[in-house]
Amino acid sequence: MKVLRVVLLVLGVLLMGLLVVQNEPTEIFAAIRGLSWRLGVLLLFPFVLVAVFDTLGWHYAFRRSRPSFGTLLWVRLAGEAVNMATPTAAVGGEVVKAWLLRHHLPLDEVVSSVIVAKTTITIAQGLFLLVGIVLAWLTVLPGTLVHAMLWLLAIEVLALGAFVLAQVRGVFRWARWLCERMGVPSARLGSALSRVDEGLAGFYARQPRRLFLSIAFHFLAWLLGTLESYLMLRFLGLAVSLATAGVIEAFGTAIRFATFLIPASLGALEGGYVATFRALGLGATAGVTFALTRRLREIFWIVVGLIVLAVARTAPVREEDSSGRRIKSRARSPASGQRPRGHGWARGCTAHGRGAVWPRERRAGASHTRQAGSGRRTDGAGDRRG
Repeated sequence: MKVLRVVLLVLGVLLMGLLVVQNEPTEIFAAIRGLSWRLGVLLLFPFVLVAVFDTLGWHYAFRRSRPSFGTLLWVRLAGEAVNMATPTAAVGGEVVKAWLLRHHLPLDEVVSSVIVAKTTITIAQGLFLLVGIVLAWLTVLPGTLVHAMLWLLAIEVLALGAFVLAQVRGVFRWARWLCERMGVPSARLGSALSRVDEGLAGFYARQPRRLFLSIAFHFLAWLLGTLESYLMLRFLGLAVSLATAGVIEAFGTAIRFATFLIPASLGALEGGYVATFRALGLGATAGVTFALTRRLREIFWIVVGLIVLAVARTAPVREEDSSGRRIKSRARSPASGQRPRGHGWARGCTAHGRGAVWPRERRAGASHTRQAGSGRRTDGAGDRRG
């Protein structure tokens, strides 16, 4: 599968280069250079707001305790950068998110939140595509484009339905069964995967408000993508309506979903934009120019996300209370080589903070004290409250 994704990446790059060569490359790069200071605006706005709303969508995908909003924002930027920059079929970044949060919460809660957020953002994307189809009908766009959007919506609905059904029935049940069949010791792994399955089923059954809010914030983020397309087209000298920009953005998000195996949908997305712009009478050259301008914004935020990831691997340990407020920071001691304890997201930190380990995994000999007047027991790692 990894070889396939690498091959798709190479083919995507070749297709993108071919589209540029065949559609007035001189005119394309002149239009991008003509953006001048406007390119700086497009790099930041409205993507910063999109990132904020998507982070809020993830915030409401947690069942109980949550890291601070700032932590979630930076972790999400790092994870999405990995999704865009590596041939991991938009999965590698989700693993990075869970890894960076492993000291803030128990791993099963983190993994559950990542899966729920992936589900809710896809649901919101389907709703946004439906809005785009309605706009296409109202603006009397070519039937071919509308039919293509309907087919993409049908594929997305089927895939999403299967994904949600797997979560409700136990998405990791097959992994436990496979371990047993292969004779791999899976007592601890099976227990952790069971907690993830229980967390997913419990979230969908008992957290309808949080589910709704997660979908709503992700949907607002998709709508802001329409504003980005509108501003980009206007800055490139294309006089289009907000509805047309919405159709272009909705069709582009559907193509991304259908081509998730291709890293960053390279080539496929550019080809989709060319087809869309031709159908709208805007010309293939404008479609390639639009696609490359958006790629510049993506490259900028990939660099930002990878910098965040690099800093996170060497950052001091950050401890937070149940409300996400920072308690203290402790850096790794270079002299002793020992790793600090806490809830930080530095690489290799030992997880002995609140909720980071299960009771049976605590080291023997941990100092226990009894709080005066309350009778509550705590240890050197901190109070374990849910």
